[in-house]
Amino acid sequence: MLFSTRKNLSVPSAEAALPGRETPIRVPNAHTVLGTTLTPPFPDGIEVAYFGLGCFWGAERAFWSLPGVHSTAVGYQGGSTPNPTYEEVCSDRTGHTEAVLVAYDPTVISYDTLLKTFWEVHDPTQGMRQGNDVGTQYRSAIYTVGDEQAAAAEASRRKYDDALARAGKGQITTEIEAADGRPFYYAEDYHQQYLSPAKNPGGYCSMRGTGVSCPIGVGVSAA
Repeated sequence: MLFSTRKNLSVPSAEAALPGRETPIRVPNAHTVLGTTLTPPFPDGIEVAYFGLGCFWGAERAFWSLPGVHSTAVGYQGGSTPNPTYEEVCSDRTGHTEAVLVAYDPTVISYDTLLKTFWEVHDPTQGMRQGNDVGTQYRSAIYTVGDEQAAAAEASRRKYDDALARAGKGQITTEIEAADGRPFYYAEDYHQQYLSPAKNPGGYCSMRGTGVSCPIGVGVSAA
């Protein structure tokens, strides 16, 4: 049997991960909510960020709702298996976490505001879980593009760790790594914009924040 119901809460090595495949998963032509493309090339001036914050259904909705976000897509990132399927990721044998690609206009919304949304709409202290969702694919992660994003992400983690400590909360377990070398693999069509009005507006969403504000950026999106 390929998959087990027992959860292995450690990321497998590249050697132990499932082999995957060369063929990427087919991606829809247009975003169900925004009408934009889900894949590059994006228009000039649009930048990209990557976040993992538990089940990607609610996570994607939190970001597509923000002014200045050009497009979003869900996928798998941070592991070793190329072009994994959802079932493979759920087996905890690919090393991937469920992630959201956010294409945004930095003249309208700052990366700090995306980080603020990231920190506040989920609980980044839970390790390999979010609420009742348990597994390596639910871990909190930021995959940065370039030195500026890396510096901003690290600075925001320090500030939010301090804010959580003052509130009597646990320590942040979020992994922050460069997206270079951690490719984003698009998830299946049915996962894209899963909680949109056209698909499942009342669908399952496990995300719950800590109730603690992150002292960066402006505003916050409620999933």
